[in-house]
Amino acid sequence: MATQRNNADWMGSLPPVLCALPLSRLAIPGSHDSFSYWVDDSSPVGPDQAIAIRRLAKIPLVKKLMKKWSVTQNLTFKEQLDSGIRYFDLRVSSKPGEAGQEIYFIHGLFGATVCDGLVEINNFLTHHPKEVIFLDFNHFYAMDSNHHTYLISKIEEIFGSKLCTKECVENVTLQNLWEKQQQVLVFYHHPICEIYPVLWTGNKMPAPWANTTNVHKLLQFLETTLNERAKHGTFHVSQAILTPRVNTVARHLSRGLKNALVHRNLPFILNWVKLQKPGIMGVNIITSDFVEQEHSACLCGNIGCDAG
Repeated sequence: MATQRNNADWMGSLPPVLCALPLSRLAIPGSHDSFSYWVDDSSPVGPDQAIAIRRLAKIPLVKKLMKKWSVTQNLTFKEQLDSGIRYFDLRVSSKPGEAGQEIYFIHGLFGATVCDGLVEINNFLTHHPKEVIFLDFNHFYAMDSNHHTYLISKIEEIFGSKLCTKECVENVTLQNLWEKQQQVLVFYHHPICEIYPVLWTGNKMPAPWANTTNVHKLLQFLETTLNERAKHGTFHVSQAILTPRVNTVARHLSRGLKNALVHRNLPFILNWVKLQKPGIMGVNIITSDFVEQEHSACLCGNIGCDAG
């Protein structure tokens, strides 16, 4: 098993033959709701929730229970990066009623400011100049054009010349990025991205979602979508995650996501991951909840094991 230090620099340690391959043909570990290691149960419920939930959340206990289901990671950005995670699933929102244009991470409850998270990631990249990351901004809530302009300006300010300009996916290799000293690919699922050279369109990072609590249905879905990926010429996210239904939450109210769904199904998911190979017909990015589990080590051990 690779050490955490090795995982922190795994891209820079790959053999030359893999550094010359498109990143879309490598296996890359990712995290789901990457920012949710901290959410604020003293803040209002986010605009990503139904009105009925927002009304219920006026009862203090409700937000405590929501937190158990909103948190899908325990590791900070820095800890995830050290363990080898290179793809980050980001959902963001303004805070309704708050003055200014500050943007926060959101998953039911508000998290840290996006700027704080991006600064933490940038600090890691500065100390690990051969590591490359994917930032996937795929959900936006309560944001108008001014909020988007503000957020994009902060992305450009924080990462500067580390940002990779959009181009043909097949041209994006580690070797090419190192030559240009670029480390950050930003995917922005909003039409405004078209006018920014450093924002990749969301359709270049499809992430099919199984939306099931059944691990066997999940694995079948992952296989089916992998078989279809070659014709799209994009990066590809395999979301190895189970999604709780309302009745799942009701039955396991106080247990939370990790105890109710993740623990008991992790062995099945890990076995599937171990069988995967990267390549044009194989996996590219695999995301999961709670990447401090053996999942992260398993993914890092599977990276670049096939150049096909």
